Amino acid sequence: MEKKYFGTDGIRGKVGQSPITPDGCVRLGWAIGRYFLDNRDEAKILIGKDTRISGYMLESALQSGIISAGATVGLLGPMPTPGIAYLTQKLEADGAIVISASHNPYEDNGIKIFNGKGEKLQDSAELMIESLLAQPMKTVPAAELGKANRVMAAQEQYSGFCAGHYSPPLELNDLKIVVDCANGATYQVAPLVFSKIGLNPLFIASSPDGLNINKDCGSTNPGFLRETIAQKKADIGIAFDGDGDRICLVDHQGGLIDGDDILYLLAIDFLDRGEEFGGVVGTHMTNMAIELAFKEKGIPFFRADVGDRNVIRAMRERGWLLGGEGSGHILNLKKTNTGDGLITALQILEIINREKKSLAEIRNAVPKYPQILRNVRREEPQSLLTNPIFCSEISSCKGRLGNKGRILVRKSGTESLVRIMVEGKNRQEIENIGDHLESVAVSIRQD
Repeated sequence: MEKKYFGTDGIRGKVGQSPITPDGCVRLGWAIGRYFLDNRDEAKILIGKDTRISGYMLESALQSGIISAGATVGLLGPMPTPGIAYLTQKLEADGAIVISASHNPYEDNGIKIFNGKGEKLQDSAELMIESLLAQPMKTVPAAELGKANRVMAAQEQYSGFCAGHYSPPLELNDLKIVVDCANGATYQVAPLVFSKIGLNPLFIASSPDGLNINKDCGSTNPGFLRETIAQKKADIGIAFDGDGDRICLVDHQGGLIDGDDILYLLAIDFLDRGEEFGGVVGTHMTNMAIELAFKEKGIPFFRADVGDRNVIRAMRERGWLLGGEGSGHILNLKKTNTGDGLITALQILEIINREKKSLAEIRNAVPKYPQILRNVRREEPQSLLTNPIFCSEISSCKGRLGNKGRILVRKSGTESLVRIMVEGKNRQEIENIGDHLESVAVSIRQD
């Protein structure tokens, strides 16, 4: 069966448009409650969120639906997605809901669901929830209704977990560090984590107002971080996205270190220290130069479909411990079972501490191939991907590139977009191909 609501990272859409509406989330909460109860008498489901203004509305709606199904709710408040995954296990909950649209603007929101192990649901579970959504909603008798409570000390527990992954002794007190919280879910917990390891960074974009999440800041907009580093003459910049599972870094020269760079840096550090990790899982978006660099070092590499859920599935199938995406989702199964921006940041600081070098010096820069991305908005992205004219043009352009590059055209899992990625050694050539494919896509009518 094809899923109607779930994409590559949960359910996502515009606030006020189905299913990201109060009534839609009441029904969704009921379906999630019924799924986790699964003919049992009790189930505990945690709810956490980022800082979007719509989070209050959706939280209340989901809470109402879950309670009507007969399950209990634990409210975490603003909390990074990986923090919610951790607390699901720590508090022995049956499942959890994250209200977030990650790196998207405040007008969007979404629902991510974790199982009791703090892992994102598999396709079969999502299909089961969708089948429940199609059924009439029936509230349990009053005596069987669930309850709701506020989980106390959630920030303290998660910050302690993160800080516990940092290995002293600490010799970074002379570093000037800037941390960009994207006006998102890390704005409270990040200061706690850095304080616990004895650091006092400058925090920017850490005053959310419900509307400014990811706005001109965060890992998808590192310009503000670069400007602050230059103004403050800082040594290192760390930027999270709105829900705290992605990260990028900026060195003192303004150089950007993205997810591909971080993945390579961590793999080489493991290799140099003789730590077993098996190999590295990237995605079809991982830069070709990174793949070739892994091959040169004798590190096995595999490309999974886009999405951290697909990456971690491929890692587990192979018994490998390291994987991630260029967007900054980094998975290190030695540390945690989900992408965690804070823990990734601490791993980089550990390497800097151990090597006694700057970020610019340790980054082991691999000269990456130019890569361009074009986004084409479509109400029905799949119809464009199967259009014979568009498919023919893609095939023709792949023939032009040959083994000098790659073309990846896919449906976005989070927005109504078709994403066109072109990568190759010659920037002008890939720009021309990207422009051409975008032009063809735009010219094709939407029926």
